Amino acid sequence: MGPSGRCLACGTPLAWGVAEPVCPGCSSTAAVAAPVLGGGEEPLTPSVWDRTDHASYQALRSGHLGAILRAYRRINSLSQEKLAAILGYDKTYISMIETGRREVHDVATRRHIGKTLAIPSHLLGVTDPADSEFVAMVAFAESTIRLAGLARSAGRAAEAVNELWPLVARLEARAAEGHLEQATLTVLGQAWVSLGVSLGTVLPDERLWVATRWTAKGLTAARHLDCQPAFTAYALQMHGNELRKAGQAARAVNVLQQAVLTATGDTERGAALALLARAVGQTGDAALFTQVSASYQRLADVHGADGPLFNAFIWREIQLRGLLDIGDHARAFRLADDAVTCSAPAPQWQVIECITYADVLATAGDHASAEAILLEAVDLGRRYRLPHQIQRAARIAQRVHHLDLARYAGTTLAQVCAEPVLGPATT
Repeated sequence: MGPSGRCLACGTPLAWGVAEPVCPGCSSTAAVAAPVLGGGEEPLTPSVWDRTDHASYQALRSGHLGAILRAYRRINSLSQEKLAAILGYDKTYISMIETGRREVHDVATRRHIGKTLAIPSHLLGVTDPADSEFVAMVAFAESTIRLAGLARSAGRAAEAVNELWPLVARLEARAAEGHLEQATLTVLGQAWVSLGVSLGTVLPDERLWVATRWTAKGLTAARHLDCQPAFTAYALQMHGNELRKAGQAARAVNVLQQAVLTATGDTERGAALALLARAVGQTGDAALFTQVSASYQRLADVHGADGPLFNAFIWREIQLRGLLDIGDHARAFRLADDAVTCSAPAPQWQVIECITYADVLATAGDHASAEAILLEAVDLGRRYRLPHQIQRAARIAQRVHHLDLARYAGTTLAQVCAEPVLGPATT
């Protein structure tokens, strides 16, 4: 449990096992203290082994001691003399290592350098008892991220946040200590994206910017993993979608266009096109919406739509909302009249579809039917903790002057938001 059991910034209860004194939302803007390395030296800047610095990442991956020392000095603005003092060596010795005139094969020397400069020992060709613990942590992290995704898909996004936040805190602590190996960066990036998407499900409109901060971190990590284009494409999709939900549709379009270009397969490209169409519709650009929709349809006709975001149910939902956004109400009415021939891929999509259908009915003037569907959607939104969707329902109710329903949605929203995202602190 955190030091006080609650976030020191906003009072949100913290999950059991979280050492950080702030919740995920506040942590995204919190200052990070500079790590202290060695035995009493002056604290270095937070950029020490910065996991988003491509040059230092490549130096560490190379395992070449001279390149690693040069990268360390560059990041921390150190002279060879200062680095020699930190390591307890002569300046000439450091110079010889950096220029390749001296090879260091001694295990004790390499282990000393690694410990002092926070370099994972196996990157310097020596083993350490902590290596086995690290391998186990990576396996645990991958399992946690996978299970969090399943929980989110099953309509339990709050549980996903509860599982991911302690994991993120642990991985970030390891990264802050200078452990920049590829496995850490990979799982940390995946955890950041997953946490952002989960928060984007359980947060209300005015807090959705928090989700974009986490998906942005994940995207930054993905871009420094040159050998994992699939993760980069996925991170682009998720970050773009969270930007759209947070009201930054124009930025979302730019990011999602990159996602389409970097997609590594038909299913991934179809998902990116679907999310791009939704963002374009939100901007009101009818011509581009038509163009992206045609690209999606061609891909679906040739390869078949089969995937979590590349499927007929979600595409129908995206088309309905896009047509309403661009003002093509006639096509939206015709599409809404077509029978739904496929089921929702996840509980939250059932809620989203209900609200969109009610929006179409309200736009067509059938306010009574829209009210009945919105009431059902608000109750489902309460069940699955979907504040963003409850707010959508409230806005539609207000637009058609169903004030009792709007007040009911507001009361339900307040109840949902009063529940701690991370679950109650336990002792």
